[in-house]
Amino acid sequence: MKRLLLTGWLIILVVGAFALTGLGETYTVASDTTWPPFEWTDTAGNFYGFDLDAIRMIAIVEGFDVQIVSYDWDIIFDDVGIGRVDIGASGATITEAREQKVDFSDPYWTSNQAVIVRADSGLNIVTALSGGHTVGAQTETTGANWIKDNLIANGVDVKLAEYPLYPLAVLDLINGNIDAVIQDEPASRASAVVDPRLAIVGVIETGETFGFFVAEGDPKGLLPLINDGVKKLQASGAWDNLIRAYMGTDQAKVEAAWKESKHYLDEGDVDAFAQSLADLANQ
Repeated sequence: MKRLLLTGWLIILVVGAFALTGLGETYTVASDTTWPPFEWTDTAGNFYGFDLDAIRMIAIVEGFDVQIVSYDWDIIFDDVGIGRVDIGASGATITEAREQKVDFSDPYWTSNQAVIVRADSGLNIVTALSGGHTVGAQTETTGANWIKDNLIANGVDVKLAEYPLYPLAVLDLINGNIDAVIQDEPASRASAVVDPRLAIVGVIETGETFGFFVAEGDPKGLLPLINDGVKKLQASGAWDNLIRAYMGTDQAKVEAAWKESKHYLDEGDVDAFAQSLADLANQ
């Protein structure tokens, strides 16, 4: 669930675009690269994140190439749906509404919503989501929709502040402009790791599942490749190492580990890449 507001519907297409070379057909991968630990970018244009390394590794084991492009969350489903880009890899919850536009892979991740507050606020999950408090969330995310559908619609005294990007909501929370933020649990934990002024006060069991996504009808036949690639990575242990690398680790350590491990990707050795990334990120 993420985004990157740009002028109109334009995308950042080549800044830091990552392409594996020499493997076969090249497919563009759209991602809202503002949402650690699933996807983010640095000032040099390097792309990091669980989703992005997963799709890179899938491409290697299935024999195709990928080029990653930063994309505005607000249009990512529309543009993948009409084939403007080939694959979406952006921490996307599988929902009925989104399935009207795109086709999803088999679920690769299960997540819940977590509520974060300022550590010194004295709030808990009940008081943070009531009593006239303001909760931030990114527009058109499952976190924002959960507040609307389960609290506001039922008369709970809580306000929702919607943001184009989750990092803006977290910044407003740190600065005291809102009282809490609701987002997927791994992203909330990443926020708390980065800034000790934040704390998770509770998890809402929503049981959401994430999927990669392609144009409706899968005209390029990508879903069988993606699903098979995930299974191969899970069987080899590379998937578990990817989880170990990205979940609960320090973002700066991951970036350094990725740069040191990237040569394994260039060589097509996904198992060595994932092992190295996990080991170095956890040192």
